[in-house]
Amino acid sequence: MAALTNLASTQMVGNREDLEDTIYRVAPEKTPFISAIQKKKATARYHEWQTETLATPDPTNAALEGDEIATLDAPNNTARIGNYAQIFRKTLGVSRTQEVVDKAGRKSEVNRQKVIKGIEIRRDMEARFIGNYASNNETGGTPRRSAGILAYLTSNVSRGASGANGGFSAGVVAAATNGTQRTFTEALMKTAWATAFNNGASPSVAFMGATTKQTFSGFTGIADSRREVKGREQAVIVGAADVYVGDFGEITAVPHAYGLTRDFVVIDPEYAAVATLDGFSTDDLAKTGDTAAKKLLVHEAGLECQNEKAHFVVADLS
Repeated sequence: MAALTNLASTQMVGNREDLEDTIYRVAPEKTPFISAIQKKKATARYHEWQTETLATPDPTNAALEGDEIATLDAPNNTARIGNYAQIFRKTLGVSRTQEVVDKAGRKSEVNRQKVIKGIEIRRDMEARFIGNYASNNETGGTPRRSAGILAYLTSNVSRGASGANGGFSAGVVAAATNGTQRTFTEALMKTAWATAFNNGASPSVAFMGATTKQTFSGFTGIADSRREVKGREQAVIVGAADVYVGDFGEITAVPHAYGLTRDFVVIDPEYAAVATLDGFSTDDLAKTGDTAAKKLLVHEAGLECQNEKAHFVVADLS
């Protein structure tokens, strides 16, 4: 049977397009690390804090009755630690025509771009602060950069062969040297955790990539993952682990979709902070043509790793 002439929709002029008034975005945008730690105010581009420690316990500490004091014990001096505030920025520009035409999924292209760029800045901060990045001052054409927490850790660490610590020295933080990658095991985690405990730490929140999280979920110390089934409801299979119960407390597992590829880092959120020198701001840039807007989004902050002994890392994981 032949199709009718000049009646089909494919032959007509003036049919409206079918475009949904929604924009769908699938991308990891959470920032669990900087959301978990404290928030502090920085007042200079180089932000400093102090750490201290205690003498090793001495079971032979005994004195004679009425003994005269000839010499004093060594003082418990503090150490000054620091990090640079890094300038995170994004820019956007929208033509005048694009801003006034009828658009699907948003009324203002400028406002949509501002939201997107703000999310991207937070992701950039998250990746920097949780990573193995060195700090540096601004010099010439090199901008100043904040160190990440993995670069600070030197006390409670487990590294692969040829791996080496970075750490703070002479005002800057050096990045750790990657070692030979190895399989993540429960024994590696427990050894590093025991070291942290012996140093007085109580880390409780673990961040890890997807592959490491799947391995972690199979450890024997995982809390009971059964769920009660009532009546004729179907059983629920719990295939992931959120909490590890061990000799030194509990560790909450937080999978990280970006920023961690070879490290399992466990932190005490009370001993880390985002130190903000200048909070999020949006400034108008000068128009240079037929534009609706040009804008600069900027945020200036650095990581404050208050005492690296409060955390531990199992590095160089495959």
